[in-house]
Amino acid sequence: MLIRPYESEDREALVEMYEDIEARSRTLGLPPRSQVELEHWLDSLTSGGWNLLAVERETDRVVGHIGVAPADGSDPEFVVFVRDGYRERGLGTELVRQAVAHAADRDHAALRLGVSRRNERAVAVYENVGFEIDDETALDVSMRLSMDSAEATRAQLPPALR
Repeated sequence: MLIRPYESEDREALVEMYEDIEARSRTLGLPPRSQVELEHWLDSLTSGGWNLLAVERETDRVVGHIGVAPADGSDPEFVVFVRDGYRERGLGTELVRQAVAHAADRDHAALRLGVSRRNERAVAVYENVGFEIDDETALDVSMRLSMDSAEATRAQLPPALR
């Protein structure tokens, strides 16, 4: 796998990844189900934020995506999705770590995200990277990671040094 910044030529491959996401993998209404809404959402993420893709080296197939918006925000929010069949391999965790490194490089103060309370695995992944629960409702959890934290500094290290 290669994790790299999104380029406009990647749009069709990214749309295709999201079209293949099963209903059980959607959370908090994302990604949108209709083709028009999906494309609008992705266009908004790619024009107003910054994005990283996980790409299979041999096939150039997009298998993971992290979108961070707004690009100029102090503490932007992000979403991360990994294609069905590529989960449980640490790919989502590595995408989040790469996003932390990019966020620090872009002088963001923090990163935020919302996740369904039922998605205990995702909450555990975010906590392992260093995110802390910022707010909770009966259905959702809001999490935040300060770029000044020791966990954010550790996430920026090369994998062999983490």
